[in-house]
Amino acid sequence: MAVDTSGFDHPAWLTAGSTVAGYLLILAVLTAALFVVPWLVFAAL
Repeated sequence: MAVDTSGFDHPAWLTAGSTVAGYLLILAVLTAALFVVPWLVFAAL
């Protein structure tokens, strides 16, 4: 069964996907900066 994906060729889908990926990247960096780095510093003491 062939699935028609031509409805997802619009540039808005690329923009939406890039926005979600950017937010996830920022969330990962902030999580590491606020939780992982202090935990590592505390564990090293």
